[in-house]
Amino acid sequence: MVKIRTCAAVAVGLLLLASCGQSGEQGRQELTVLAAASLTESFDELGQRFEQQHEGVRIRFDYQGSSTLAEQIDQGRPADVFASADEENMAKVTETGAADGQSQTFATNRLTIAVPPGNPAEVRSLADLTGDRSVVICEPDVPCGSATAEVARAAGVSIQPASEENDVKSVLQKVIAGEADAGLVYVSDAQAAGEAVQTVDFPESGRAINEYPIVTLRGAPEPGLADEFTEFVRGPEGREVLERNGFGAP
Repeated sequence: MVKIRTCAAVAVGLLLLASCGQSGEQGRQELTVLAAASLTESFDELGQRFEQQHEGVRIRFDYQGSSTLAEQIDQGRPADVFASADEENMAKVTETGAADGQSQTFATNRLTIAVPPGNPAEVRSLADLTGDRSVVICEPDVPCGSATAEVARAAGVSIQPASEENDVKSVLQKVIAGEADAGLVYVSDAQAAGEAVQTVDFPESGRAINEYPIVTLRGAPEPGLADEFTEFVRGPEGREVLERNGFGAP
């Protein structure tokens, strides 16, 4: 009799544990944020802060080129939030009805020239990117690529790149790895790289200031939470983190 009661008690305990586990999983909310690659460091930090302030919430980030993400959204990829590195790729999402409301600008960014430590190729300006030096830039259809084309036009130079990458992080990595004499990247990305690169500023960078918009997506699995996150990014904490990481005010 004792043995039967003991087994029954164990069974009840296991059922209770299973029930608690299921309850914990059901109570957990996951927010999917699709963001431009240049936002990696800032959004990672903001995501941690947001999770700390929202018990049971987990944010899953996917960082890629804005044009790639916009295409995925238009093809029906489910997600809660989209943060682009330019207005053009955001427009691809809003104009097709994939956004829930109007996007809001939360930051700006501009280009700089990243070179290996010591600047061995002696790059001093955009004009120095037109000779025999190995230069890496972004593909034309991503925000850093369109900004590159704009500053090159402003400077009256024609850059013949050794390669074109699909996001700014890939450009930066080639410079860090010593595979290029220089690369055109955002100020925020060069700052995040620390001593792995040096920067060469140029006056024409002011001719291509990228505006970063953010929006909750239509059909978001967690629409309320998505709205909270977009407001958090645009709020005082978001501004502080973004500016510390090299972004400008909207």
